[in-house]
Amino acid sequence: MAPFEALYGLGDKVFLKVSPWKKVLRFGHKGKLSPRFIGPYEVIERIEPVAYRLALPPELNRIHNVFHMSMMRRYRSDPSHVITLTEVEIQPDMTYNDESIKILARGDKRTEK
Repeated sequence: MAPFEALYGLGDKVFLKVSPWKKVLRFGHKGKLSPRFIGPYEVIERIEPVAYRLALPPELNRIHNVFHMSMMRRYRSDPSHVITLTEVEIQPDMTYNDESIKILARGDKRTEK
């Protein structure tokens, strides 16, 4: 592979690496729980051999939309990762019925005296 060969094409989806700063709230979480990658976002233009423009959502409009390829990771879609949403019926008193789908494991724990 040539050193500056294009890794991402137009329309590819990528995750964007975010660096967690200490004591700074980033993307809803702070510290160890902050996400390392966000996205996926679509590549809309190749600026230079190692720089790409991404289609960012409106909530990230304060961030410049051109990134170095080292800040991106390819998104590979997998149909098994798609979660189907089920309709939740909320009653007038703002409660809902929670039904178990499947019990995965069961065990008894005993403490010795």
